[in-house]
Amino acid sequence: MTGPAARPAPVRTVQQPRPPLYLRHPLLAGFLRQWPLLMVIVAVGVGLLLVAAEQWRAGLVVMGLALVLAGLLRLLLPLRKIGFLAVRSRPVDVALTTGAGLALAIVALAIPYT
Repeated sequence: MTGPAARPAPVRTVQQPRPPLYLRHPLLAGFLRQWPLLMVIVAVGVGLLLVAAEQWRAGLVVMGLALVLAGLLRLLLPLRKIGFLAVRSRPVDVALTTGAGLALAIVALAIPYT
């Protein structure tokens, strides 16, 4: 027999699923899991650079807004996505970080120019 019935069936290979990202690239997975904290740290770093460049008022306002951002992220994101920004209960975290951020920005803007 040389017709279609004589051909062997094609062998199907089962493709193995890719391992999860935390096994393939653990450092990258860690950064992605902590992106809210990383955003806040970068914003505070920009504020510190402004302070080092003798723009202290703008630097302190940027750092205060970074704390307000941390409070908003804590308020809006679920617990599994917020990472290390979740320290205490949600209302306490939101109140303390936004309060400290607003206080820092208001005090920095209230200091008179000399």
